Amino acid sequence: MSQATIDVASKQAVVEPFVPTPQPVKPEPKYEYPGIPVTCDGAEAVVHVETHISQGSGAYPITSSTTMGGGFNQAVANGKTNLWGDPLVFLEPESEHSSASFCEGFALAGGRVTNFTSGQGLILMKEVLYTIAGKRLPVVFNIGARALTSHSLNVHAGHDDVMAVADCGWGMLFARNAQEAGDLCLIARRAAEASFTPFLAIQDGFLTTHTVETVRLPEPEFMKEFVGPPSEKLINLMDPENPVMSGVVQNQDSYMKGKIAQRWYYDKVAPALAEAFELFARKTGRRYDFVMPYRCEDAEFILVGMGSYMETAQATVDYLRDKKGIPVGCVTIFCFRPFPMHQIVKVLRDATAITILERMDDPLSTTGNHLTREIKAAFCDAINGQMGHERIDRIPKIYHGAAGLGSRDVRPGDLIAAVENMMEGGRDFFCLGIHHELALPRKEDPDLRPPGGFSMRGHSVGGFGSVTTNKVIATIAGEVFGKDVQAYPKYGSEKKGLPTTYYLTIADEHIRTHCELEYVDLVILNDVNAILANPLKGLVPGGAIVMQSPLDDPAEVWRRIPDRHKKTIREKHLRIYYVDMVKIAREVASEPDLQMRMQGIVTLGAFLKLTPYAKESGMSDDQVMAGVEKALRKYFGKRGERVVQDNLTCVRRGYTELKEVPRSIIEA
Repeated sequence: MSQATIDVASKQAVVEPFVPTPQPVKPEPKYEYPGIPVTCDGAEAVVHVETHISQGSGAYPITSSTTMGGGFNQAVANGKTNLWGDPLVFLEPESEHSSASFCEGFALAGGRVTNFTSGQGLILMKEVLYTIAGKRLPVVFNIGARALTSHSLNVHAGHDDVMAVADCGWGMLFARNAQEAGDLCLIARRAAEASFTPFLAIQDGFLTTHTVETVRLPEPEFMKEFVGPPSEKLINLMDPENPVMSGVVQNQDSYMKGKIAQRWYYDKVAPALAEAFELFARKTGRRYDFVMPYRCEDAEFILVGMGSYMETAQATVDYLRDKKGIPVGCVTIFCFRPFPMHQIVKVLRDATAITILERMDDPLSTTGNHLTREIKAAFCDAINGQMGHERIDRIPKIYHGAAGLGSRDVRPGDLIAAVENMMEGGRDFFCLGIHHELALPRKEDPDLRPPGGFSMRGHSVGGFGSVTTNKVIATIAGEVFGKDVQAYPKYGSEKKGLPTTYYLTIADEHIRTHCELEYVDLVILNDVNAILANPLKGLVPGGAIVMQSPLDDPAEVWRRIPDRHKKTIREKHLRIYYVDMVKIAREVASEPDLQMRMQGIVTLGAFLKLTPYAKESGMSDDQVMAGVEKALRKYFGKRGERVVQDNLTCVRRGYTELKEVPRSIIEA
């Protein structure tokens, strides 16, 4: 391997990653619809589904659901039709409340409609959510779940919004990653129309909506078969030829009768959802259920939760079992409504203790947050033999905690602390990831990335185009080099001009950890001021640094690096590379507004030069560049051919103009 190539396994010299016990490899059965392999984020996966199966959408843009509505709107602007040839309709009204009302009217007229919302937007439309459910309109709203503005404004992941509407009579499905976001959107549609009950298809804001991963999108042929044409599934309640009473005023003599009669529909939701799960698994090989236990058969201690950090929990369970011999498991709740009380009790009943993690905090509910209350109630019914439960004679010790509020990082070390809290009989209620008297401290935080994986962290400034570059790199790694990828930015509420961080992991298997990267093989410093902070934290031995620098003399580049970093570079045998991204962008950009944004794309050339993926792929340079151009066209094609070619030129110059600080200078 050449000096200019990062050895992706070099981290093993000092930081020994956990390697799970190999499982027997079974030949994969052939499925009729295995999916279309792509790289995309959770929002794109949902847009793929909805633009194929729906007829219209009414949505008002609100972070972090905006890119879903934008994607649907773009499809409308491009003249896209759905699978049955219907032209798509998109309306952006005056508010989220109005967008929900538009969807209500669209569905009343027998149309298949969707909505994309989040946070305060979902709360603002709550009044309409009740009427949609009461009129039995089987719509699907896609949610980028986020924290609500309570003590401060936060636009990042939280389950405050969806829990605030859990009483509206809608089904609720939670995805953990981009794959599940698209799949569960489709499953929700089939179950909704089979039971005439609306559904929320939920993913974590930013942590899933904006995280690019390797995904298999449902084939159009499968979606057409799975949900069927709207004309055969939906009823036009506004048809003057077949008048139906809907949304009328009812007084004391009538209202209660109609309300209780609604239960007939709700009794059909769980069977409809079970049927959709089973058919989807049979056709695609991707199996979902109301709950998903992981290594729980003999588990004494079990973590329970919903959303993206439950995949991190699976990786942590493997570490604790295989490395430390602790009998621990975890349970992902995919379906919150209808609440799967029987399945949950069956999975958890034999555990010594369980810990329920929730991405919200409701301090005046002294019995716990929403999921905790539901699980406690389910066990209460089970121990009394009520509600069709098989009677049980004991309840596991129940702990519960708040984690990940406002996208606060949830790391393997946090989950290990939660397990240890159970084992030690610790706090009944706690929080994770912060310094507080209620918080459980991390005692260890292992590297649980896939074996042989490669990770990159970038420090940049909003407006440099680095976040988009990270997505382009992920697209190339996934769609050109055939790897599994996960790429995401640490978004802030701030706009252009302020610091931002972005992350990328590439591996040969699915990447389960959804947390900020502490162990990385490559650090890119688009921001020249980042060197004044602590950007080398977590760089593994033998890793590399790529810096923005206008200098030609490598000795002068080295001289300007702070002494504390020089010590780290020598001790870890890190390599230093530099390139003038600013100069290249200024010389190449054909449009003035792109001079700043093209700085980031230069680092793609550095990535291609410093990683072995192009060489290992067996592709020629021309083939690699063809794949690069295809990825660039995906993100920049709408700006025109000249912009695509300018970006490609930046990539080539980043590759050829990258320079290294020689070892002789570093060790002098």
